[in-house]
Amino acid sequence: MNRMKTVLLLATLTGVLLAIGNWFGGKGGMLVMFLLSVAMNFGSYWFSDKIVLNMYGAREVTAQEAPILYEIVVNLARKAKMPMPKVYIMDTEMPNAFATGRDPEHAAVAATTGILRILNREELAGVMAHELAHVRNRDTLISTIVATLAGMISMIANMAQWAVLFGGFGRNNDEEQENGVGGIIGSLLLMVVAPLAATLIQLGISRTREFLADESGGLLTGNPQALANALQKLEYYAKHQTLPAVTPATAHMFIVNPLKGGDWLANLFSTHPTTAQRAVKLQELAQRLGR
Repeated sequence: MNRMKTVLLLATLTGVLLAIGNWFGGKGGMLVMFLLSVAMNFGSYWFSDKIVLNMYGAREVTAQEAPILYEIVVNLARKAKMPMPKVYIMDTEMPNAFATGRDPEHAAVAATTGILRILNREELAGVMAHELAHVRNRDTLISTIVATLAGMISMIANMAQWAVLFGGFGRNNDEEQENGVGGIIGSLLLMVVAPLAATLIQLGISRTREFLADESGGLLTGNPQALANALQKLEYYAKHQTLPAVTPATAHMFIVNPLKGGDWLANLFSTHPTTAQRAVKLQELAQRLGR
């Protein structure tokens, strides 16, 4: 199923780029965008994990550099019968974590220095189990491709904005009015629809997989309550701190949305289910496990 989603996402990226190329440059623009889509699809599959890790300044660490974190990941990977992922640390005080990689054999987990400071060992194990669940479920490839797709759509929206400002309203042909009103309308639609499309794509991918990863992570550690406690702590800090360099295109990759809003409208368009909903499900799981 995840492989089919990956193919559909890459096809969506190609279709969007071709449509934009046709709008701005006709057949020539479509050719340019086709070549760009080939490069983007190749890069999304093979290098999107490295791009995201570099974006957040994550550095790979050894067992000597991060003994507690590394030991937790080793034990969880062994228990889950998974290949050992690479371990990264992001030097930022905002507590958060994510996983990336195209498959379990090429996976990485990343945690901030802030999360290492505020969570106890059981809570940190719950977070890492959640991230390893994403790896085992092969969510990470989809997640990084969605980040690339959302970033590209956002770039297209910015192109439309500059087109409106400087009069580049798309290609003129016999069907368009000479004053370029059709081009203006098209560019304005891109400015509004493109970011909304990016958000809807992220929503369609993210919310269900977060619940599944919570459950899988809770079962892996046998202590779902520790993960619920960790999520509640991370929620608090997400409302009071910011993560440097975070973008809406990659926010869905983190265990807790680093762009967390406090009102109902922000939660409606959040890439994550609410922490309260996740905590309730984890507490129900803990009761079933006799914890």
